[in-house]
Amino acid sequence: MKNIHRSATNRIFAGVIGGLAEHFDWNVGIARVLFVVLAITPAFPGIIAYLILWMIMGDPA
Repeated sequence: MKNIHRSATNRIFAGVIGGLAEHFDWNVGIARVLFVVLAITPAFPGIIAYLILWMIMGDPA
């Protein structure tokens, strides 16, 4: 199994969602829309989750 890392090609801000989408073979556009929808719901602290993933995910390969 390959390691999860930030994307070098599918990045808008830091490549976190692009890296997750590449790792799990998801469509990047759908993953971004899903993240935005989840981020605006009160039960999912999206910005905090994004920043934590940015810190723990490896650099682009």
